[in-house]
Amino acid sequence: MSLRPAEQKVLDRIDEDLLVRVTQDLVRAHGQNPPGEEAATAVVLAAAARELGLDVQLSPVEPGRDNVTITLAGGNNPGLLLLGHTDVVPVGDGWTVDPYGGLLRDGRIYGRGASDMKGGLAAALIALAALRDTPLTGPVELAAVVDEEETGKGIRAYIAAAVDNPGAAGPSADRLEAERAGARHGSASSSINSPSQRYVGCITAEPTDLQTIIAARGDSYLQVSVHGRASHAGNPDGGANAIYGAAAVVAEIERLHAELATAPHALLGPATWSVGQINGGTGGSIVPAECVVVADRRLLPGESPAEVLADLGRRVAALHLEDRGLTVELAMPMEMPAFETADNADLVRITEAARLDGGGQPMPLAGWTAACDGGYIARDLGVPVVVLGPGSVTTQAHRADESVPVAELVTAARTYALAALRLLA
Repeated sequence: MSLRPAEQKVLDRIDEDLLVRVTQDLVRAHGQNPPGEEAATAVVLAAAARELGLDVQLSPVEPGRDNVTITLAGGNNPGLLLLGHTDVVPVGDGWTVDPYGGLLRDGRIYGRGASDMKGGLAAALIALAALRDTPLTGPVELAAVVDEEETGKGIRAYIAAAVDNPGAAGPSADRLEAERAGARHGSASSSINSPSQRYVGCITAEPTDLQTIIAARGDSYLQVSVHGRASHAGNPDGGANAIYGAAAVVAEIERLHAELATAPHALLGPATWSVGQINGGTGGSIVPAECVVVADRRLLPGESPAEVLADLGRRVAALHLEDRGLTVELAMPMEMPAFETADNADLVRITEAARLDGGGQPMPLAGWTAACDGGYIARDLGVPVVVLGPGSVTTQAHRADESVPVAELVTAARTYALAALRLLA
């Protein structure tokens, strides 16, 4: 598709030098999660947005942990949501550059979070700035939430605010309320009465190598706590060995994983189980009274985390561990839903065309085996979602010497701006 003059005018406003500077400033903001240190990044992002003349709202999730909502006002119709997160994983070892230095070298910006996903936040922010003074039928909102890398506290708080008071989670609440009032009196062209009507779609700016992702697996953590009875190892039958019970649970989870492999999703492959942690016992001469197994369960679109937990409960019950004098408790401390958007949806078609017209290379629509906050938007707000952003989740995210190409930052900003123009034309 050829660019219209109005579109080219917006793209001409995307300032590469400013985009690089904002990305570097975000990378230089110290903090990691755990333990939940997004404050410095939120301050930098909010300050940059205000300097660009955009509306900013900070919403506390926990002390020192604010969601940041940045809004470019538009007309009274549903808008576009750009979604990201302000937390990054711990720095870790093996770096050859300063992980908080924001080094620009050979066309790449280096530092923790450069790819996942401070580069995506910067690109989205610059896209909003480029759209200023451009007539749009609805607002464009950038939501930068906390705690994506851990238990999703930020997105769940954001969703709760949208559900409890649709239209009032951002700086344009007064305008949207006025629109609803107008609709009640017959003077408005449309109304936004539910969260699903608030947005035409959501683009999650996670690192996808600039590929348009239309489906993503979800994730959940399951904790199995086995309780037994301690005794001297010289008389093991006098106790109830919690580690033996946990071993039986681990073997059952391995069988479940093999069963799931027989039913793959076309884009995402199968759902999976993986035991990642076992903690139990106090010494070699003591029959262990406690053992905890922590497993990762990747979810497919349409799967219910509650049913996954219930199914594991049924499988564990069938092991009859009570016959060994053991009891078991199950919990799911984290769950992030999967999503899938139809390949012919307006959001997908328009975003993919914007990506190509913005400078992206031809690539097929794809699925993503990683999980992201976009699943909450799809499940809980009923809004179509795609994932598209600069950087790579497979070769850069969560690694030493993480980096993002400047060229991808520019293409991402151009893509977000064009998609907003065309979705809200």
